[in-house]
Amino acid sequence: MTTPHKVPPGSAGVLLIHGLTGTPNELRFVARGLKAAGFEVECVRLAGHCGTEADLLATGWKDWFASVEQAAEALRKRVKHLFVAGLSMGAVLAMKYAIEHPGKVDGLGLYGTTFFYDGWSIPFEGRHLAFLLPIVMAVGYGRKKRFMEAHPYGIKNERLRQAITSKMHAGDSEAAGLPGNPWPSLEQFYRLSSNVRKNLHRIHVPALAVHAREDDVATLASVHIIERRFSGPVETVVLANSYHMVTVDQEKATLVERSVDFFSRIVARAAMKEKHEES
Repeated sequence: MTTPHKVPPGSAGVLLIHGLTGTPNELRFVARGLKAAGFEVECVRLAGHCGTEADLLATGWKDWFASVEQAAEALRKRVKHLFVAGLSMGAVLAMKYAIEHPGKVDGLGLYGTTFFYDGWSIPFEGRHLAFLLPIVMAVGYGRKKRFMEAHPYGIKNERLRQAITSKMHAGDSEAAGLPGNPWPSLEQFYRLSSNVRKNLHRIHVPALAVHAREDDVATLASVHIIERRFSGPVETVVLANSYHMVTVDQEKATLVERSVDFFSRIVARAAMKEKHEES
């Protein structure tokens, strides 16, 4: 992996956000690549995650977003420019941060953005009946049900898939996340997704959207929504040899290189503008 740019120390930081039932390990490779390019990096652990299913069920999307806000504020104090990036639901939380704190973020990294679970590995009921979850939860049904993840688990690389799923099913949620999505947590995810989609026009900062063409969890429809509704520029990268977990799968090096290049260009433009204003 090459890093064509090197930002000055302390000039820029990237907050990385994992997905629903996931773990910061999903972003470890990305974090290493960004650090090698000079970025300060923080991988947030969302409230209720990396523990038991009961831990997750004790939280909702507002708690998850509060984790993002707290981590972003801490990182912002150490850097001049702040970028927020996330995988899957983490990308949705990154957009939520840009919506709520427009003056505090300089750009977004949106990896495998998931507004809907509509990929080819999702069962029919998951793809077409998810909109009923709020109604189902309101009448008290399904609180103990869960949607279990299934092959290929968002990973095209077979060896990596086997390593991660073995940890997942062994109960090592801190390393590999939970093996299933509880229905109440999915309901919270869809509430977050709806809230963010309604406000995408409020995002004016540049965004890099990296998505797999064969994403088994979320189709490119999520990216197309971003492209249509953002008020800021969107740079899209479609990967040809990965599934949903683009931060760990077969083209993760490409994702890092494009992210380093994208964030570095924003930092360089800001420096040039500042220099011009001073002269």
